[in-house]
Amino acid sequence: MSRQRASKVILLLTLFYIGNLALQFLAPSDPAIAPRTAASTWYSLYFTNPGGAAASSLRGGPDAMLAAAIDAASESVDVAAQQINLWSIRDALIEAHQRGLRVRVVTETDYANGPEIQALVLAGISLREDERSPLMHNKFVVIDEEEVWTGSMNLTVNGAYRNNNNLLRIRSTQLAGLYTNEFEEMFVEDRFGALSWPEISPSTVEVGGTQIEVLFSPDTRVGERITALLLGAEKSIYVMAFNLTLDPIADAILRRAGEGIDVQGLFDAGQSQNQGSDVARLAEAGVDIMLDGNPRKMHHKVIIVDERIVITGSYNFSRNAEEKNDENVLIIYSPQLAGQYLQEFLRLREIGS
Repeated sequence: MSRQRASKVILLLTLFYIGNLALQFLAPSDPAIAPRTAASTWYSLYFTNPGGAAASSLRGGPDAMLAAAIDAASESVDVAAQQINLWSIRDALIEAHQRGLRVRVVTETDYANGPEIQALVLAGISLREDERSPLMHNKFVVIDEEEVWTGSMNLTVNGAYRNNNNLLRIRSTQLAGLYTNEFEEMFVEDRFGALSWPEISPSTVEVGGTQIEVLFSPDTRVGERITALLLGAEKSIYVMAFNLTLDPIADAILRRAGEGIDVQGLFDAGQSQNQGSDVARLAEAGVDIMLDGNPRKMHHKVIIVDERIVITGSYNFSRNAEEKNDENVLIIYSPQLAGQYLQEFLRLREIGS
C-alpha cells in the first residue's frame, strides 16, 4: 500500500467513525465492560469512561478519587498540571489550604488565567507559571511526600470525562521524593525545559517488589530509553498513544514488526492526520494499526512490552516531548499492571476502526 493510499484510508476511517460512533459515546456504557479501576497494595489504576454514567453527570470519575486523596492529606499537596478546570480538584486544594496544609501548584502559563486557577490564587495558594513557549505538560500530584498520582489525564473536564485517559496512584515515599525534587526544580528554582538539570540515566525505585524507572523530560533521554526497550522486546509491543511523531521510536516499532514481534497500535484518529505523524508509515508497512472510536480524544501515552512492562505518563511520543516540554514518564516492570493496561487497550480497539 502506498503512503498516499494509507493516508487516505486513515482519513476515511476517521470521518466514518466520528460520524457514526458519536451516538455510541453519548449513550450509557455497558456495565459488563472491563472494570474502570484496578488496585493492589501499592497502586491504584483508574481509566476514564467516556459515554458512561459518570461522563453524563461529570461526577464520580477518576478525579473524585484524587480529590478524596487530597481531602485525606495531612501535610502537603504539590500539583504539576498543564491545566486545571475541575471543580472537584479546585475545591479539594482550597480546602486543604484552609486546613493549614502546604499546597503548591505549577501550571502552564497558557492556562494560568483560567477561573479555577485564579480561584486557587485568590484563596492564597502558591502558584508558579512556566512563562515559556514550550509546554509545562506534566500531570502529576504528590501528596504528603508519600504517594504520587500521574498518567495521561489532565485535571480538566475533558481529561476526566470526555477523553480516554489513565490515572495511576503509587504509594511510595521514595518515588514521591523523586517527584518532589522535580517539582521543586520548577516551583522553587524556576527551571523549566532547557533549564532543567540534565540527567544521563533514569532513576530506579522498587515498590512492592516491583522495579520502576523514573524519567523526566527533557532532563533524561526518554526517547532513547523507550527505543532500547522496544528493540529488546521478546514477543510483543502494544502502543496506545495520542500521537507518534518521534522517528526513532517509530523506526524501532517498524524494525521489530519486521522481525516477527507481535506489534499492535491504537492511535487517536484526529492526531493521525497531523503533519509528521508516523501512523500512516506504520500502516503502509503492514503494522496492525487501528484508530480510536472516541469523537473526542484517545489521550493515552502508553506502551506495553511483552505484557510485563508498562510505559506511561504525560510524555507524548513526539519530538516536543523529548526535547522541549516538561514531562514525566514511568517504566513499570509488572505483569499484573501490564495486564490491566492491556485490557484497556483491547477494549478500546474493539470500538476503534
